[in-house]
Amino acid sequence: MRWDGAPQITPAPMGVLGVLRACQRGAAILLVIGFGFLTLLLCRVPERVIAGPLRRPVTARITQIVCVFVCVILGLKVTRQGNLAHGAGAIVANHVSWLDILPLNAGGPVVFVAKSEVRDWAGIGILARGAGTLFIERRRMAAKDQNRLLHMRLAEGAERLVFFPEGTSTDGLRVLPFRSSLFEAFFAAELPRDMTVQPVTIAYHAPAGESPAFYGWWGDQSFGAGLMRVLSVRKNGHAAVIYHAPLRVSEFASRKALAQAAEKAVRAGLLRALSPEGTEVS
Repeated sequence: MRWDGAPQITPAPMGVLGVLRACQRGAAILLVIGFGFLTLLLCRVPERVIAGPLRRPVTARITQIVCVFVCVILGLKVTRQGNLAHGAGAIVANHVSWLDILPLNAGGPVVFVAKSEVRDWAGIGILARGAGTLFIERRRMAAKDQNRLLHMRLAEGAERLVFFPEGTSTDGLRVLPFRSSLFEAFFAAELPRDMTVQPVTIAYHAPAGESPAFYGWWGDQSFGAGLMRVLSVRKNGHAAVIYHAPLRVSEFASRKALAQAAEKAVRAGLLRALSPEGTEVS
């Protein structure tokens, strides 16, 4: 369920030029995704044989390249501060919309953690599976197996897992409280003592003349309407991705303390990025 705490945006009419832009960009994106997905499928079998089932030295880079190209086609400029951490651990970020997968994937090899329902979404589910998404079921009966799989991926350290602790998407103008229950997975005894959790802030700057919440996805907004809004706008804005200092799990006494520290870093990053000084694009 998505957050519904902000008023809905009334989109401006796209007009003929907007429809043409959406068709042109959409066609180009489909070509890039299609070619990338086919290449990924061809590489995945030999990759599994050589590197093992959990490592994706080739296909993760393919996903990264595809996301870079999609951002270019959209005209969405992505700026970055800091560096993606390496080694065993995870990323925890604020969640604005479905668009988040593009700047996060474009920044380096990562694996998204999503609810199991996403696996069955038309089109998106297939792409998510191909990109290595880790699906988590909410059924209590599956908790043991899910935790074992989660811990294996966390300990592997080849790619950072990406979690959205808010549990929902927003208008992009605020950070909701992080759910501490998610952070329990990081305290498992079998995980490396040096494992880290890296807070990451995603801040979107809307196109000129558009609502500051242009890229948000919340309430009863449909995926299709949000997609068309981004595809049809004359000139897209930009996304700032801020990689904060990694938090060493062993230095925190509880999941709540870790969640609060991560939330504080992400919220401070968003406030800085959305300030008048933070709207400048280098």
